[in-house]
Amino acid sequence: MLHSTLTASAKRRAFRESLASGELVRMPGAFNPLSAKLIEDKGFEGVYISGAVLSADLGLPDIGLTTLTEVAGRGGQIARVTDLPTLIDADTGFGEPMNVARTVQMLEDAGVSGMHLEDQVNPKRCGHLDGKAVVDESTAIKRIRAAVEARRDPDFLIMARTDIRGVEGLEAAKDRAKKLVDAGADAIFPEAMADLAEFEAIRAAVDVPILANMTEFGKSDLFTTQQLADVGVNIVIFPVSLLRLAMGAAERGLETILAEGSLTSRVPEMQTRARLYELVDYAAYSEFDAGVFTFDLTNNRS
Repeated sequence: MLHSTLTASAKRRAFRESLASGELVRMPGAFNPLSAKLIEDKGFEGVYISGAVLSADLGLPDIGLTTLTEVAGRGGQIARVTDLPTLIDADTGFGEPMNVARTVQMLEDAGVSGMHLEDQVNPKRCGHLDGKAVVDESTAIKRIRAAVEARRDPDFLIMARTDIRGVEGLEAAKDRAKKLVDAGADAIFPEAMADLAEFEAIRAAVDVPILANMTEFGKSDLFTTQQLADVGVNIVIFPVSLLRLAMGAAERGLETILAEGSLTSRVPEMQTRARLYELVDYAAYSEFDAGVFTFDLTNNRS
């Protein structure tokens, strides 16, 4: 009820233990707190908080227009409702190394379990679009070092994302990944890998956990979780998938109203009121106040 039953530090320790176990950590992207509760309810191991999703939710393109305050606020809203570890997209750190340091501490305070920081030039763009530009090696390393030095909770995961594969190729990606690990990164997010062999090459290049981004309509094929586990990937994210599914359903619903005048034909596709109340644990609130929950869901078909 209300918030997670676990502290932020406990969730961070659990995240570290999951990564050390060798099992693949599956992290669908939550577009709001309720979807994070659904991810947990379905048995996934973690929740991802996508910068692209937050931008889209605000009606903005994913080019670095969101602020640290907006990202930390949404991260805190999502982290506080789930017992699962949460990994958040911190874009390029919202400024120079001192800004990166503040970003780390703000996200620690928000209660998330880890963040990833990328090496794109700001204004950035989606990692699966052409025309990206990356910063030089020195700047990329300074960002990671600043993040590591600012961290107060040693279990807070600092992941380095590199977009250099799409700019300079796989060998450059392997080299930069190694340099970012040397700078203190706890994990590597190699963006826009072309195939499984490229993930395998990054896996061989570094001795920290690596992440695969299974975003639809991107540069990478949608490999199965088993395929990714077989080449040594430790985390897989599905960053925008739930938002795309939800918005697709919403668009079809609006079109149905226009075409049919009501949503009667769409009702079987909707989440029921009973299922929604189950997800938000409505019944538990009656333990605090018997006057809040005064009806029987077993007789409620809606």
